[in-house]
Amino acid sequence: MQPTTDLEAQLTSLIDLNKDKLQIQWRKLYRTHPPPFISRDLLVRAVAYKLQEQIHSGLTNRTRRKLRSWTATLEEDGKQTRPPEILLKPGASLVREWHGNTYRVMVLEEGFEYDGRRYTTLTKIARDITGTHWSGPRFFGLKRPAKPFSTGGGEL
Repeated sequence: MQPTTDLEAQLTSLIDLNKDKLQIQWRKLYRTHPPPFISRDLLVRAVAYKLQEQIHSGLTNRTRRKLRSWTATLEEDGKQTRPPEILLKPGASLVREWHGNTYRVMVLEEGFEYDGRRYTTLTKIARDITGTHWSGPRFFGLKRPAKPFSTGGGEL
């Protein structure tokens, strides 16, 4: 629990730093000079983010790739669309056939019911059914499989 306490103290101390000292912190954390006209408020936020990222590991590589992909699409055509998320209403039933057996899951207000037991996620149900780790939404057909990686010229 010590790192969190230290982090809280570091974050609190940022409020009292002047812009020059915040720029020094930026250089230490980002290993580059801050943008010339960045406001003090943004310096505080950026330094705080980086401190938290060091403790909590930051974004996953998958999330970074997704953000780069969305950015590239936005820069190309000025539009950015996200695939629509499937919203499950309580009372809905999900059915999956797996190795010759049919499995039914009921969507609840909070979580899911399968085989008379309550679950917080579909992934836990998929693991119980298959015995291995699966993405629950993918297992139940709510997400398409990821497209194969392509090295078609651009950097991801």
